[in-house]
Amino acid sequence: MVEVFITETNNNSLQKSQITKGVWIDVTAPEPHEIDLLVEHTGVKREFLFHPLDLDEQARIDQEGDQILIIVDIPYSESDQDFYTVPLGIIIVRDEFIITVCSVQSPVIEDFKREKVKGFFTYKKTRFVFQLFQQIASYYLKYLRMINRKREQIESILHQSMKNEEIFNLLDLEKSLVYFTTSLKANELLMEKMLRLKILNMYEEDKDVLEDAIIENKQAIEMAHIYSNILSGMMDAFASIISNNLNIVMKFLTSVTLVLSIPTMVASFFGMNVSIPMQNYPHAFLMTIILSLLLSVLLAIYFRKKDLF
Repeated sequence: MVEVFITETNNNSLQKSQITKGVWIDVTAPEPHEIDLLVEHTGVKREFLFHPLDLDEQARIDQEGDQILIIVDIPYSESDQDFYTVPLGIIIVRDEFIITVCSVQSPVIEDFKREKVKGFFTYKKTRFVFQLFQQIASYYLKYLRMINRKREQIESILHQSMKNEEIFNLLDLEKSLVYFTTSLKANELLMEKMLRLKILNMYEEDKDVLEDAIIENKQAIEMAHIYSNILSGMMDAFASIISNNLNIVMKFLTSVTLVLSIPTMVASFFGMNVSIPMQNYPHAFLMTIILSLLLSVLLAIYFRKKDLF
């Protein structure tokens, strides 16, 4: 899908447009014929459109002639349990067009389409790029808080019962935090490189936006580290609890087995095919039962005092 937007200079509102100078072209999961049309109308390099569609592409910046490709990792979630990152390509073509390319429909881009970002204008391309960075960092922080709330919910459930489903959910969250941490660090290196080398022409206000984005990104990195450490410690704690619960169960079953073995042992002695005490006594069977139960009860009381039962 390809959508073209331009900021109307008379009222600074975002409107859909045809491809012309100063527009923003948003490309989401494009079809081959859409890529052909973009190459024809904008002159953008075809490989620049394909690179961001590769889910394994790393955050980086590439420049060929008058075209600049910036790839940054953005957070994405299809549910409140599944979090991961996908590449977002930002292409500046001859200072005439700015193109965003992504394989999924991202809420980061949707916020710009709905004019939720203050001070966004399609003709201010450098500012737009840095505002994207800032918005991406904000969404990382938002999703990290969602991950932490989900962890707290799972923790409260695990306090009541140890189920494999909750353990697997924790593993999914831990995997998401690994993705986030790796992508955030790559984004940090990219933004600091752009600030240091001044690859894009920027005014002082643009520089302030970029610095704010870097600060938010660093905050997201710290949050990801904290939540990852908490989750890792919690996983270790629950693994120890599960192991301890297994030991308690095994101890209980062993004690029960020993208590139940007493009647079996007594019955075995009195069931021997030899001369035994009380073999001619009319109430011998009842006495044997009473003896077995008495010994079992005494052993159970002993185990209870020793906290083995």
